[in-house]
Amino acid sequence: MYLKLAVLFVILSFHGNVSMASDPDPIQDFCIPSPNFHSVRPARFTTLHCKNVTEATTDDFVFSGMKEAGNFSETGIAIIPVNPSLFPGLNTLGMSFARADLKAGSVNPPHFHPRATEIAYVVHGRVYSGFVDSTNRVFARVLKQGEVMVYPRGLLHFQMNVGKKPATIFGSFNSQNPGMQKIPSAIFGSGIDEELLEKTFGLSPKQIGMMRRRFDPKSTV
Repeated sequence: MYLKLAVLFVILSFHGNVSMASDPDPIQDFCIPSPNFHSVRPARFTTLHCKNVTEATTDDFVFSGMKEAGNFSETGIAIIPVNPSLFPGLNTLGMSFARADLKAGSVNPPHFHPRATEIAYVVHGRVYSGFVDSTNRVFARVLKQGEVMVYPRGLLHFQMNVGKKPATIFGSFNSQNPGMQKIPSAIFGSGIDEELLEKTFGLSPKQIGMMRRRFDPKSTV
C-alpha cells in the first residue's frame, strides 16, 4: 500500500516540473538508450544514443527494482538509485529517483546534489530530516509517514531514523543525473592536504588520520 502511494507521489511530483527541469528539455516523446550505451558512456546520461523508436517496448517504461530494500551498508543504510542506466525510460526526461532504507538510529550523512532539487517522501517510519541554506540556517524537523520535504538544489541536507523501526524514504530528482557528494567523504576521503584540514578543523594529525581511515577506504594513514 505504502509503496504504491510512494510511486504515485514520485510520478505526480514531476508532472509539473519536467518543463523546468535542470536537464535540457526533450525534443522527442522519449529516447530509449541503445543497448550498448553502458560500454560507450557509463556516466554521461545526457548524451546517450537512442535506439529506433519502433524497438521500444512497454518494459522500457516500467521499473520493478524498488519493491524491496537494497543491500545495507555497515552503517545501516541501503540506497537504490534509479537513473537511465537501470531504467531506460527515464532517459532525456530530466528526472530520476531513489529508495533509501534506514535501520533504527542510522543516518544518511550530510550531502548535496549539485544538479538537482530533491523531494523526499517518508513511506514509513520517523525521520529527522532537513537542509542548511547558504546563510547556515538549518531547516529541520521529524517527518512522519506520509510527509514530504523538499531540499533545494545544491544545498546540504541529511536524514536520520529517529524511530524504533526501519524507515523507508523515496526521493525524486529533477535531473536524470543529479550527482551526489557526501560531505565527510569529500573532506576526509578525497586527498585534501592534511595541513589544510588540521588548520580548518583544529584537529591533530592523529585525529585527521582516524577520520581518513573512516571515510577513505583507500587510505593507508
